[in-house]
Amino acid sequence: MQKLVVIGAGMASGRVLETLFETDPSAYEVTLFNAEPRGNYNRIMLSPVLSGEKSFEEIVTHDDAWYAGNHVTCRFGEKVVSIDRERKIVTGKNGELAYDKLIIATGSSPFIVPVEGRDLPGVIAYRDLDDTNTMIEVSGDREARAIVIGGGLLGLEAAAGLRLRGMEVTVLHLSGHLMERQLDEAAGFLLRKDLEKRGIEVMTKASTQKILGTDKVEGVELADGTVLKADLVVMAVGIRPSVEIAKQAGLAVNRAIAVNAQMQTSDPDIYAVGECVEYNGTLFGLVAPLYEQAKVLAKSLLGENDAFVVKELSTKLKVTGCDLFSAGDFAEGEIREDVVLRDPALGIYKRLVIENDRLIGAVMYGDTSDSNWFFDLIRDKTPIAEMRDTLIFGPAYQGGSPLDPMAAVAALPDDAEICGCNGVCKVKITGAITAKGLTSLDEVRAHTKASSSCGTCTGLVEQLMSLTLGDAFDPNAVKPMCGCTALSHDDVRRLIKAKELKSIPEVQQELQWSTPNGCAKCRPALNYYLVADWPDEYADDYQSRFINERVHANIQKDGTYSVVPRMWGGVTSSKELRAIADVVDKFEIPTVKVTGGQRIDMLGIRKEDLPAVWADLGQAGFVSGQAYAKGLRTVKTCVGTDWCRFGTQDSTGLGIRIEKFMWGSWTPAKLKMAVSGCPRNCAEATCKDIGIICVDSGFDIHFAGAAGLDIKGTEILGHVDTDDEVLEHVVALAQMYREQGHYLERIYKWAKRIGLDEIRRQIMKDHAARRAYYERFVFSQKFAQIDPWSERVSGKDKHEFQPMAELEFAQAAE
Repeated sequence: MQKLVVIGAGMASGRVLETLFETDPSAYEVTLFNAEPRGNYNRIMLSPVLSGEKSFEEIVTHDDAWYAGNHVTCRFGEKVVSIDRERKIVTGKNGELAYDKLIIATGSSPFIVPVEGRDLPGVIAYRDLDDTNTMIEVSGDREARAIVIGGGLLGLEAAAGLRLRGMEVTVLHLSGHLMERQLDEAAGFLLRKDLEKRGIEVMTKASTQKILGTDKVEGVELADGTVLKADLVVMAVGIRPSVEIAKQAGLAVNRAIAVNAQMQTSDPDIYAVGECVEYNGTLFGLVAPLYEQAKVLAKSLLGENDAFVVKELSTKLKVTGCDLFSAGDFAEGEIREDVVLRDPALGIYKRLVIENDRLIGAVMYGDTSDSNWFFDLIRDKTPIAEMRDTLIFGPAYQGGSPLDPMAAVAALPDDAEICGCNGVCKVKITGAITAKGLTSLDEVRAHTKASSSCGTCTGLVEQLMSLTLGDAFDPNAVKPMCGCTALSHDDVRRLIKAKELKSIPEVQQELQWSTPNGCAKCRPALNYYLVADWPDEYADDYQSRFINERVHANIQKDGTYSVVPRMWGGVTSSKELRAIADVVDKFEIPTVKVTGGQRIDMLGIRKEDLPAVWADLGQAGFVSGQAYAKGLRTVKTCVGTDWCRFGTQDSTGLGIRIEKFMWGSWTPAKLKMAVSGCPRNCAEATCKDIGIICVDSGFDIHFAGAAGLDIKGTEILGHVDTDDEVLEHVVALAQMYREQGHYLERIYKWAKRIGLDEIRRQIMKDHAARRAYYERFVFSQKFAQIDPWSERVSGKDKHEFQPMAELEFAQAAE
């Protein structure tokens, strides 16, 4: 088997390997070097990671399992220092490696403006995950200010992400309007206007003179003498191909590594792909041509004939919620004419540039739904004389008569790119739909990744599904969260973060709710999503909670209530039992019952007696057991090593520690846990939402069990050695569920939807992701771990009990 060595684990080389393995998985023995200590991830989606809309794990293209499954030897975190073409040897910092074929995919490096102070700590580029993590770390200080130098795509994405993190942000741009390479002046004005609405200051015609500071960055001085304070400076002014390794090897290099149409360099056994490549004098920065190069290169390695062709390129971007599209040449010319459509109220601007009865350029802002159709006209040089008068209105109306809206989609060639973020073409989507029997948008996203990133291609993907499936396609397969909106739970959660929506009225206004005040289904869900996403800013809306959560007790069929005080880990004392007995006698409570969660339930309490019951229980040290909550209910335990001769660990102590750490936390649905001291499992941990089984070597963590309407045993998450590790892993798992679960979706249903392997990967294998989930949970507990009973008794909670007319609603909803 021939040896293939790849230098660089980016998007272009990743697509080469995908195509190679799909065609002939046994053709090469592959070794992959990467200077970053990680594999292939979608760099296009770093901005949602920066803004907090996505985690790094969500943008990983090839994880450890993928590399292992394809037998790729990974040398991550190892930079290649030389190539010996005569000996056909690559040398990394950890040693030499022979190759038969070599791919250079070193990408590009950020350009750093050569001004005084550029080397100060706090001055960074925006190119990779490390840069992103640096910005996230700095943004943790809400008093910090950021300056972004560069008003192109990357600069604006950095600015938007930092602003969503709460920083004050200023963008400095040398040109007269933003994104001047992609937008004309009018569209640039609209973009600036939208950015300023989001709290981002924009300064155009701003030339950076020097960066100020001594031990770290403190500010920026402009050429006109203006001084701006800064704790972070992000340079996003352009990129340069990374060609040093190719130059050292003696390969032909111009502005980038010169290749032929088969992606061969001047050495026939060495190929290059991606942003480090130059072909016929052209450099490449957008993902579409890089993926085209990758497919050609994979075929070249297999001895198949193919040739890379430079095609007309379009730019369809989603910057901070602003839809942009640009293609072709939109500069002014003597024989050119413009067709312009403006709708200031809706923020829509469209400009078409026509020359010799051909569409040669287009710029669109605010509405890019027809961009693929316009791009085809530009690329194919289609005559437009007959539709000249209606061209600006798009494919739905040509020549004065409506067209079939699906005609343009049906006419797209098989290799037409549908999803630019993930490089997914039409035939991959339609082929997956047919071969795998996909019927919902979520299924298409899971199998092809189309529409799974920024979402701008969602409508086009749905049209392809309709064309492929016909009447079998149900566009409502992605279910709206309720009848008040067409948006799914996932879309609502994503937009709450992306648009910084921090109240229910803001959500309903911005996301165009059809019912002014929402309904009994969506208001509790919105309340949960807002309190989960903005724990330090959003005020919990009791009117949007179910009746049990509003009154902090469980309503019974006769209109009375049951009260369950918290007993940590199911452990109690004579003092606590006496206090409960006194409350039962004092308020003539008719029924006292031990619950399945090892607590005591007092049933039949009159509504008017609740505050007094809570007050007496509080004096004995009780807090609410929150048996009514969409949150942590109980942590059931056995006696473990304290008393049991079979116990292997202190299960009681661990259960109490977990419960005291996590009580008060809100979750999409109720969360029940258990800790069993040995595999005999007396605490029944293997049917809980999260369970821990103590063994001689440590602890086995289980999750996604059910013992209610559905009966399901748990899945094994993994094994850890110490109780400290148990706490971190369990809390991280709960936080991942909190952030991704749909309201009222139990953890076992969430796990099935997300995928067990993905959950294991993030919680058990990715330390950084796990720690981030853990820390976000800890932060939210500052605002959640407050006893609602004592708040009501003390008068701090001013909410009044609501009339009992909602009994039927409460029963139906629960």
